[in-house]
Amino acid sequence: MSYAGMDDRNAIEAEMPWENRDMPKTLWGQLTRVSDRFPQRPAVSYQLLSGPTDKAETMTWATLRDRTAQAANLFRSLGIGEEDVVAFVLPNCNETATTLLGGMVAGIVNPINPLLEPEQIAAILRETSAKVVVTLKPFPKTDVPQKVHEAVRHAPGVQTVLQVDLNRYLTPPKSWIVPLVRPGLEGARHADYLDFNREAARQSKTLDFADSAGDRVAAYFHTGGTTGMPKVAQHLYSGMLYNGWLGATLLFSEEDSVMCPLPLFHVFACHVILMAMLCSGAHVVFPTPAGYRGEGVFDNFWKLCERWKTTFVITVPTAVSALMQRKVDADISSVRTAFSGSAPMPLELFKRFESSCGVTICEGYGLTEATCLVAVNPPDGVKKVGSVGIPLPHTDVKILKLAGGAPVECGTDEIGEICVSNPGVYPGRTYTEVAKNAELFHFDKYLRTGDLGRIDADGYLWITGRAKDLIIRGGHNIDPAEIEEALLAHPAVAFAGAIGQPDAHSGELPCAYVELVEGAEVTEAELLEHAKVHVHERAAHPKHLTILPELPKTAVGKIFKPDLRKLAITRIYNGALEKTGCAARVVSVIDDKTRGLVAQVEANGATEAEVGKVLGDFVRPWEWAEEKAVA
Repeated sequence: MSYAGMDDRNAIEAEMPWENRDMPKTLWGQLTRVSDRFPQRPAVSYQLLSGPTDKAETMTWATLRDRTAQAANLFRSLGIGEEDVVAFVLPNCNETATTLLGGMVAGIVNPINPLLEPEQIAAILRETSAKVVVTLKPFPKTDVPQKVHEAVRHAPGVQTVLQVDLNRYLTPPKSWIVPLVRPGLEGARHADYLDFNREAARQSKTLDFADSAGDRVAAYFHTGGTTGMPKVAQHLYSGMLYNGWLGATLLFSEEDSVMCPLPLFHVFACHVILMAMLCSGAHVVFPTPAGYRGEGVFDNFWKLCERWKTTFVITVPTAVSALMQRKVDADISSVRTAFSGSAPMPLELFKRFESSCGVTICEGYGLTEATCLVAVNPPDGVKKVGSVGIPLPHTDVKILKLAGGAPVECGTDEIGEICVSNPGVYPGRTYTEVAKNAELFHFDKYLRTGDLGRIDADGYLWITGRAKDLIIRGGHNIDPAEIEEALLAHPAVAFAGAIGQPDAHSGELPCAYVELVEGAEVTEAELLEHAKVHVHERAAHPKHLTILPELPKTAVGKIFKPDLRKLAITRIYNGALEKTGCAARVVSVIDDKTRGLVAQVEANGATEAEVGKVLGDFVRPWEWAEEKAVA
């Protein structure tokens, strides 16, 4: 069907209330429905290596249903009931998909980012009271099994660890070599360690227990996780299937082949893509364990699309930026659309991708606390670059601000907090920890996203900033508090403020500004080295640090981060201009009511095209200082 704008959106919503849609109440019900319709059509494909002719394994919908049943039966045999937790710390593979689905059928599944450090993984396992963990068997070039082994030692509630051996995806002679070089696991263990595939193969291919009677919590997704105890969001069957219904209604049919090099521990790949496959019958391909991070994936990407006759590419701005460094060296005539999320797309990157690939990009917006999807640029309509499109059917977005202590709705193009109500929002129960739900909703209905934005006259949603103070590096959330606390532990530091500085590849990179204790002496290089030691997550290590005579502060002494962001924008933009030999320079950064922070540029003889070519790689806009003309 065509989905071109607000008229189409409103027409879909007017058909009937969401509650009246013909949707199963459980994930197993939907999986059974799609496997009955398309038993022999491809469902999920995976290849361990990135070459376009490398070995791959495809599960049909009938196979995926059978393996999901076996995984669910295995989890039940290990004591997992509807309120018990199966965690997995896995890169992408077919077992990840069956663990994810089987875990949600048997109990509550808890995907965990395998890039996290052992102490962070352990904190999540304790927070969710996980009983079973599925992870990798030791394998060359990965430390995931070792990290999980250490984490489980500090999570006494874990009773069983199920190991997935990636060696089965290799062909000789590589598959012969792995057992000879496989690393071991050191240290004591309190949990039973079993082989996932061997144990699952012993189970029936039909459910040995009654499916859930109706809607319930079936997944926990952690947010952030860079410092302290993570927040754990609860996801209902209804929210997941709503995301799947959106994909099946607006984007995919059983004829589509979707290239998704994104991790299944994230809501984008799990709920937006896999659930959409589950509702549409489309085919999804996961290349390599690490997706876009996998060896050779970018170099082989277009050939992989040709191999799998890809129609939709799922991507993020950092991946698009990397793809633009490679030639289109394959027949990609089947590719119609690229669906991008996680961070805003810089204008010049958007233009380069569409012109070089001939593929339309649709940007969308979602968040873990809303199960995921909120808005998308209509595939068949106007795509306003920099916006995140129009709210999806059955999603109500309001821009709210506080006036006299009460929330009021903002007018057209007026900036306020983005608040969302849709079937993916779990009012009052978003987080597992009750206290963390306090003040999370307006009118007991609208989830406060923490993002600042506006809605224009055409109904398009624009994100202009974050009320939350997160740094988003390539779609990965970093809590600045961890960086600040590490720097404040240095005896020479009196105040510290961490922000995200603009980056053409990752959107943002962490940087820090500090004010020293009076009379103290320390260099910026020494503080950066201190941060590397004391900031536990590598992704959160600041890439730049500046010592200022005094940090900007509010009247009550709080670090005023908008001024730090202005400093960072000026430094990064001028550095980029200077590097390319462009004479233009940023002379100030203003806070515009509709566009957020805007760099004001003096031309110094440079043309608009020259400046735009450089600064268009960044998300934050610019304008001429003397003319105030929007670039």
